[in-house]
Amino acid sequence: MGSRYQNPALTVDAVWIQHGRLLLVRRGRAPFRGMWALPGGFVEQRETVEAAVVRELREETGLSARPWKIVGVYSGPDRDPRKPSTSVAFLMRGRAGRPRGGDDAEGAEWVLLSAARPLAFDHERIVRDAVRLWRRVRR
Repeated sequence: MGSRYQNPALTVDAVWIQHGRLLLVRRGRAPFRGMWALPGGFVEQRETVEAAVVRELREETGLSARPWKIVGVYSGPDRDPRKPSTSVAFLMRGRAGRPRGGDDAEGAEWVLLSAARPLAFDHERIVRDAVRLWRRVRR
C-alpha cells in the first residue's frame, strides 16, 4: 500500500449568457494573466460542485446566480498548465447586475458573445458548447 495516487483537481466554470452577452472575468494571476476567462475555480473540500460554482461566481464578479444546466465535464492533463484538472461547467441563471472583479479577477464584464475571444484555458470550447445548449433550452 505504498503508492500514492495523484488525482486531477476538480474545478467549476460558470457560463452566464444574458441579452447576447457573456459574463467574463479578466484574470489577475498566472496562468493567462490579463486574459478573459469564465468565472470559476477550484472546488473546496466538503463542497458540492453546485455550491462551488455559486461561490466562485460571487467571489469573482460580486453577482449571484444559480446553476441551471450542466454544459459538460471537461478533463485532460493539459487543460491547466498548473496541473491536470477536471471541470464541471454550468449554465447559470439569475438577475443580471453590474459585475465587479474580486478575488483573483482583476475585472469582470458582460462581453458581447461575438467578441468573447480569445479566452484562457479551454474556455472557448466550453462557451461554444454552452451557446449550443443555451439556444436549445431557452425556447
